[in-house]
Amino acid sequence: MNSAKTLSRLQRARDLGIRIGGLSPGPLNAITDVSGVKVGQVTLIEGSDIRTGVTAIIPHPGNLYQEKVPAAIAIGNGYGKLIGYTQVEELGELETPLVLTNTLSAPVAAEALIDYTLNQPGNENVISVNPVVGETNDGVLNDIRACFIQKSHVLKALGKAKSGPVDEGTVGAGTGTICLGYKGGIGSSARIVGIGSDEYTLGVLVQTNFGGQLRINRDPVGRNFEPSDSENDTGSCMIVVATDAPLSAHNLKRLARRAFIGLGRTGGIMSNGSGDYAVAFSTAQDLRIKPAVVAHLTTSTVLRNESLNPLFQAVIDTTEEAILNSLLRAKTLTGYKNSHIDVLPIDLVREVLN
Repeated sequence: MNSAKTLSRLQRARDLGIRIGGLSPGPLNAITDVSGVKVGQVTLIEGSDIRTGVTAIIPHPGNLYQEKVPAAIAIGNGYGKLIGYTQVEELGELETPLVLTNTLSAPVAAEALIDYTLNQPGNENVISVNPVVGETNDGVLNDIRACFIQKSHVLKALGKAKSGPVDEGTVGAGTGTICLGYKGGIGSSARIVGIGSDEYTLGVLVQTNFGGQLRINRDPVGRNFEPSDSENDTGSCMIVVATDAPLSAHNLKRLARRAFIGLGRTGGIMSNGSGDYAVAFSTAQDLRIKPAVVAHLTTSTVLRNESLNPLFQAVIDTTEEAILNSLLRAKTLTGYKNSHIDVLPIDLVREVLN
């Protein structure tokens, strides 16, 4: 294996001297820098046809159904099969973990999330669950019609969820994805944001599977070399935004919309056949929504509209960097029907950037 491919697996954007924006990254530069957020992943690479997986994001370690978090979903381009949108849109609440997988496995992931929620202690009387599942189509490298993902894989990802560093690249729901003509995958990034005398953390995790021409720090480096999948400009991107800043569901929606600016900065065009969604939630303790039997009134403090600009900048920068990390950490993969997708040629990227 040549050195370019080895480097692309081992290094992230900052390791290569790429700095996105002026805000400081979190200690791990990952979505798990937001306290309480956990990520679990299951990767399936078997035989010549199985190239898929599951990524689960849990907002806090408690019973999420009994302590829901404010949330919002923004749609960049709606060619997708995201499950659970309407209730989040209506109530501004998230009551299950988020699961990412491939397009045709979204229904079984939703079933697994329902089982997971119903079986949690304290949910014995629950009769309605709104699972939230995002997806992208990995049908080039993976035999997607075979539906390899089972409920057990989703439950395993949920059970493995942990804080700490997040595995990136060709893992979990990013196992079979393609981004900007190269091997895509899972990527993450985070920023520390100061607002007045307070400090907040904002983190992003992406599942990249979209088309366009690569840009790094707005430099169109992709025009200098030909990717292995240059003919495919369709695909999708799932963006998950977590923050401990106290934001209302309305302002979480505003935050989620700005994530697509980061997507565009990397060269994504949200093409006709692309399902591009951003799910944003706040882990702020005072904003958690408890059952009405606990309290009929809510009293909480949220950030004013005028205070949001630093968070808007943070979500743009973290989305851009997370996408780059998904590319840089990916591995070259051969899969279904002998399809073959190379990693981003980092030696050429360095040459162009220099």
